[in-house]
Order: sequence, then C-alpha cells, then structure tokens
Amino acid sequence: MPKVNFDKYETTGFYDEMFESDKSVRPQFNLLKKRLEKMDWKKLNFLQHSTDRAQLSLGMTFNVYSDNQGIERILHLDILPRIISSSEWDYLEKGLTQRIYALNLFIDDIYNDQKVFKDKIIPKELILSSATFLKQCEGLKPPEKVWAHITGSDLIRNSDDQFYVLEDNLRTPSGVSYMLENREILKRTFPELFEKLHVRPVYNYTHNLRDMLESLTKVTPASIAVLTPGIYNSAYFEHAYLAQQMGAELVEGRDLVVKDDFVYMVTTSGLQRVDVIYRRVDDDFIDPLIFRKDSMLGTPGLFNAYKKGNVVLVNAPGTGVADDKAVYAYIPRIIKYYLGEDALIPNVQTYICDEEKDLKYVLENIHELVVKQTDASGGYGMLIGPKSTKEEQEEFKLKIVNNPRNYIAQPTINLSRVPTLTDGEIEGRHVDLRPYILYGKDIKIIPGALTRVALKKGSLVVNSSQGGGSKDTWVLDN
Repeated sequence: MPKVNFDKYETTGFYDEMFESDKSVRPQFNLLKKRLEKMDWKKLNFLQHSTDRAQLSLGMTFNVYSDNQGIERILHLDILPRIISSSEWDYLEKGLTQRIYALNLFIDDIYNDQKVFKDKIIPKELILSSATFLKQCEGLKPPEKVWAHITGSDLIRNSDDQFYVLEDNLRTPSGVSYMLENREILKRTFPELFEKLHVRPVYNYTHNLRDMLESLTKVTPASIAVLTPGIYNSAYFEHAYLAQQMGAELVEGRDLVVKDDFVYMVTTSGLQRVDVIYRRVDDDFIDPLIFRKDSMLGTPGLFNAYKKGNVVLVNAPGTGVADDKAVYAYIPRIIKYYLGEDALIPNVQTYICDEEKDLKYVLENIHELVVKQTDASGGYGMLIGPKSTKEEQEEFKLKIVNNPRNYIAQPTINLSRVPTLTDGEIEGRHVDLRPYILYGKDIKIIPGALTRVALKKGSLVVNSSQGGGSKDTWVLDN
C-alpha cells in the first residue's frame, strides 16, 4: 500500500495554512507532515472512519432545519488538525480581548447613557431600527456591567496572511462542545504527535465556564441551570453536554416557574431556587409576558425577575444588537471611541446598503460581492456574487432596494485553506476559526477554537447547516 504523500496537493491562489507557495512546509506543521508520510493511505482512511464512528457513539449530532428528511447528522470531523503557532495565537488573544471589552462598553452605553449617539460615532437610528435592539433593556445594569459573557467571534485569514473578524456572535454562540469533543477524539488518534507538539489544553473550558457563571452571583454555592429550547433544537447535544460537564441542571422553559420575582426549578422534591441561567434560547422567546406572546420556550415572569436582580441571565438579553451585521461595520470606530486604540484585528471591508453611496456600489458590483442579511445567521440570507446566477443577483437587488437597512455587502474573501482528507485524498479546503471568550470578572480566551471547514471543493461556506465540517485546532505552547 503506498504511503501518504502531498505530491498532488495544490497551493496556488490561496493562503495555505500548512504549506508556503513553494510547497515548503510551515514550521508548526512539520511534525504532522512527517507523521502522515510514515502512514499508508489505508491506515489514514481507517483512522478517519474510526473518527466518524466515535462521533456517532458520542451522540455528536445536529439537526438541519432546512432538511425535510429530519435526519440528525454528525458535524463531520476531519482527521487532519489545524495547527496555530504560539505567536499567532498570542496576537489573536490580544485582539479578541480588546474587541470584547469594547463591545461590552458599547452595549452598556446604548442601553444606558447613549454617549456613542451624542458623539455621533454611530447613527442612533441604525441601532434603534435593529431587530435585535430591545427597548425593554434600557436602564439595565447586569452584574459587573458585563452583557456578553460568552462570545464566539468568527475569524478568517485572507490570502494576504492577515486575520480578519468576519462577524461576532454574542447572543447564544454555539459549537464549543464540538471543539471539546474533537480534542478528545484527536488526542486518541495522534497521541504521540500531540505530546511532542506541546498542544495547549482546552479541557478546562467547562470548569472556567462554571467559575464564570458563579462569579456573577453572591449566592454560594450557586444553583445553575442551562435553558434549552428542547431536543429538536440543532444544538441540543451541546446544551446537554455543557450542563452535564458543569454539574448544572438542563431545563426547558416549562421546568421553571417565577414566584415573587424569584425563579424556581420544578423538581420531584419541590421547588428549587435558580440563581444563574445560561440560556440557549433567543431573546424573543425567553418570556412571553415581555417579548413574543406566542413563545412556548420561555418562562412567564423571567425577565422581571432578572430586572430585579433575583436571577442572572447569561448572555444578558439585548446583547444581540452587536451581532447586527450593519453594526459590525462600525466596530473599529467603537473600539477607537471607548479604548482610544486602533483595532488589532481588522474587520473585512463592509458596504452598508442603507447608505446611498454604498448602495449604489453594491447594486453595480453585486456579481463580485458577498451580500448578507443583517439579522440572519448560519449561512442563510446570503448571496455569494461570483458563484450566483444573473437571476439570483437580480432577485437580491430587488430585496436590497426594498429594504436596504437589512443588507450589507463585503468583497469575496479567499479564505485560507488547510489540508483535508476528502474521498481518500488530501486536498485543500477553506476554513474559518471560532475562538471562545468567557467574560465574568475578567476575560479568558480558551487556547483552541472550532475550525469550521467547507467540505465541498471550492466552497467558501463553512456553516454546518450548509454542509460544512470541523477540525480540531491545535494551539502550540512554544
């Protein structure tokens, strides 16, 4: 059986994470390449098959809402890890710490003093017209003035070898359970390599998460619950996994009641008070008395208990305003305004369709741009200009003209590629990077991330709901 080799591997046209353009290997990938080249193709494919089976046995599945078949799928874990050097990670850590700190100051400001509007840093009407701005949150003061306690910002590396923030996920960021389970599987797949490379650990994420949640209340020991929409939610595996790992209770809205503005969990031995709720239910659905009256996922009275300081909600309601893709365009200005610093990790250039000059440019160049709906996620509500038809472009133009506030556009970015095992061969596939940030009394960034990979050849869409997969991300210690 022939040994694994990279003879047919293509490196032209994109930044490749493993190889330089002349096919010389980057230092952090050197040991991985040597290890793979000692292995035959049959062994490598066997290891990939074993990985798939391990994911199924662990229940690492998710639902795709657009899939009429209603079948649960595994988030395919590619066996070849993505490796990040310590110096690259240290840079990303500083940039993300800066960004999250500024975003929390921004969210606190727009719901309280609103100085950012008075100083004309961002248009007031842009925020007030956002579907994710909650007027009900005005005047709120969360513990430690932190609104976004758990964040998963999506980063990409362009062909210029520069990292960019593609978008921020401050509402209910998902995927961290896959990062943790991916690591457990890959440690068993390449144990010697893992040891030799001195990969930084991620296993303590759930300990750090629990510590952060407990730090937000004066009650000791704190009673913590993970609020899930239920078993049909695409991320239910993650909700159950995190609750189990933290020793917290997994609850649905119907398992909670509010009495005298305190929140209680219904148990077989009576009512038990809940101090902190890590919610995986969107703002609109958490309390039918305040938000969507038709919600069956929340708990009546929950928001009022939160306002009175009798329970902590993580993340705080209202944080989603910073996820609005039109707000994203202003984040470098927001960082400068609150911190007096330039953004360490830049944004991707963004055109705001609600601004006349940008709108004209987008309509004239839609075939070259990626157009995104400002309140959508998961790869939905998008048009990738270079891969779209004339008919699709005209359809999107009409949508933009009818509701320009609801769209932004960006240049098509050549996402970096990482070697990926595909149909028995190793080929480059496009990736992004989602690190996870915890913010309680201080900011902690887990030295690892979920690398999402576009499994289809040439595709730039990495979302799991659109057929993407994942890789374990190894951050080296030196």
